[in-house]
Amino acid sequence: MTHRYLAAAIAVMALAALAPVGIGAQTQADETAGWTSPRTGWGDPDLQGRWTNSTTTPLERPADLAGRELLSEEERAALDEAGDVAREQRGIAAGTGETGSYNNFWVERGVRMARTSLIVDPPDGRLPPFTPFEAARRPARESYRTRVPAGPEDRNLYERCISRGMPGTMMPGFYNHNYQILQAPGYVVILVEMIHDARIIPLDGRPHVDEGIRQWLGDSRGRWEGDTLVVETTNFIPVNGRALTVFGANETTLLVERFTRTDDDAIDYEFTVSDPIEYTRPWTASIPMTSLDGLLYEYACHEGNYGLENILVGARATEQ
Repeated sequence: MTHRYLAAAIAVMALAALAPVGIGAQTQADETAGWTSPRTGWGDPDLQGRWTNSTTTPLERPADLAGRELLSEEERAALDEAGDVAREQRGIAAGTGETGSYNNFWVERGVRMARTSLIVDPPDGRLPPFTPFEAARRPARESYRTRVPAGPEDRNLYERCISRGMPGTMMPGFYNHNYQILQAPGYVVILVEMIHDARIIPLDGRPHVDEGIRQWLGDSRGRWEGDTLVVETTNFIPVNGRALTVFGANETTLLVERFTRTDDDAIDYEFTVSDPIEYTRPWTASIPMTSLDGLLYEYACHEGNYGLENILVGARATEQ
């Protein structure tokens, strides 16, 4: 988008200055893959760079592809083309009261992968069922979708430009799903273009903060397992919503992420959500990240958040 995060570039330069040596400083040969795994100046695997995870592959496997883990190249291309046509023709049905949505001019969705879902476990590519407890409370948690809002607090955190929650912050959607990874001794920083979040992840083995301290993106702690960065995050503030770009955690959620650089232009990224209160079993999604040729810019959500203003204007008109 045109309104992006200029301050991010300044932060990138400031943090990069802390790093003694950049990506090409030290390397460790991977003879079997024929590729050299880069190291930072202090010896950690180097994940630094700008990355994107944009893709049109859905989180869950569509019902018409049940039992199909992979698409043929012809099927993949046809689905991408059909999606492009649908978005180009997206309009507003007269008399519905709907405002419509972005067409292709505004989005950068990437392309569909051969896999039929981002979820790789359970094997059916679907989210596991809710527990009875979660199923009972879910309607109340999602009631904001249909009620007339008295004020902005009645809408979700994404519409208010506050947070997409986790793992939503690390999931693709319709635009700006770009990330800058920075490293310094003992830390990894993930700068997220959407809502300009910055995840600061210590690697020094410190315990999580007290369970009474909660954050929108949780409290993250990282460690290296070989060439893989493993990040465990707890202490979430509950974020309602399960949609294209918003996917929140609960107080009881444990999120485990794994970042493994597989070549100069790719990171194998996956996460596992475990929450015995919400889901009947853990689930895992795999979302490849590819290198991004360009900078991250300001995501000026509040400055141009006409959507939320107009939602409230519409609510007042409805009341009158």
